[in-house]
Amino acid sequence: MPAFALKIVLTPLLIGGATVVARRWGPTVGGWLVALPLTSGPVLLFMAIDQGPGFAAAAAVGSLIGLAAIASFCVAYAAADRRWGAGVSLACGAGAFGVAGVALHAIIGAPLWLVAALVVAAITGAPLVIPRSGQDHGAIPHPAWDLPARMIVATVLVVAVTTAAPALGPGWSGLVATFPVYLSVMAAFTHRHAGRAAADDVLRGLLAGLYGTAAFYLVVTLALGSAGIAATFALAVVVALAIEAVSLWILRPGVEPEPA
Repeated sequence: MPAFALKIVLTPLLIGGATVVARRWGPTVGGWLVALPLTSGPVLLFMAIDQGPGFAAAAAVGSLIGLAAIASFCVAYAAADRRWGAGVSLACGAGAFGVAGVALHAIIGAPLWLVAALVVAAITGAPLVIPRSGQDHGAIPHPAWDLPARMIVATVLVVAVTTAAPALGPGWSGLVATFPVYLSVMAAFTHRHAGRAAADDVLRGLLAGLYGTAAFYLVVTLALGSAGIAATFALAVVVALAIEAVSLWILRPGVEPEPA
């Protein structure tokens, strides 16, 4: 299957499946689920196919750094939602991601262990300033356009980033690919329909899931040059899912599925 056709088939399938599961299990697990590299993972895969393994491995470092920018998004959103609604909170989160991304881009050339340590510190520290609600938020209604809109936005983002990658370069391409599109949609939608506390649970769930995503990027960075594209991404998925399973096990106490 040509790369472009794969992009417009694989991406919406990933996002559609993830969205259905997230709706079933509520805000916290929904946030955890969108932490998976559902957009940036395909972006890196298609970069490896289109631009070569070296380009994709370098882009994975940019995506790894992007996780610290996502932590900034979460902290800024949670700080803003104490006083304002979803729109202002979303703008604050997006602004924080942009500022952090620009600042963090400067360390892309740093030793990988230092980059990884910074990312782990960011995603570990961010939940400490986001309150845990401990509430059962119940089912949240979703309009009919929500699922197809997410699938379309995801596909457009993957195609756009992979098309612009040669001009952006690997570092910026990887970082831009991590912009939290689905987190933005889920947090704002949950905020409007279930309140600030539920939105904060989405943010906390996402942060808990970023450890597996960080591992995914690390495997791609370290293995892609020697193991080949298929083996590297298969290993990255297995490692990420194993770590995600542990984080989900930690989240699961007190988390019950929403009514079908």
